[in-house]
Amino acid sequence: MKIKQLSFGVLIVSLIILAASISDVVLARDAHRDQSGNEEKMLSEGTFKATREKSFPVLMDESMAVMRRGMQQASRTGDPDHDFVTMMIPHHQGAVDMAKVLLLYGKDRKLRKLAHRIIRNQRHEILLMKAWLKSHPPVNKGD
Repeated sequence: MKIKQLSFGVLIVSLIILAASISDVVLARDAHRDQSGNEEKMLSEGTFKATREKSFPVLMDESMAVMRRGMQQASRTGDPDHDFVTMMIPHHQGAVDMAKVLLLYGKDRKLRKLAHRIIRNQRHEILLMKAWLKSHPPVNKGD
């Protein structure tokens, strides 16, 4: 019985990783299509693109602005579990975006390695939180 549960768990994690890879390809394709650099559009869509066309400070400011906007616009139901997750998803995505900026401009080998780990781990946690949201429909508990 435990072996079947373990195999099922490995299958689920593998599917989550596959979904993340597909999502990255789609996001990269979409980012490539929009080379406008229009910050207002980026903020309204909640997307961020790390590119050498902008300086390190500008990219860090933009990544944080997208993160803040995403956290502020997260759906809130009054259920602490739900609200925590909906706000943490853009927070984690902000960490991914900031790590991508470091990979563009950073030179320190250890920090670059850390940035890669942040991207991998935060993406995994984002997928787990999205899966949790799908399996826990929001229940409005008021303010």
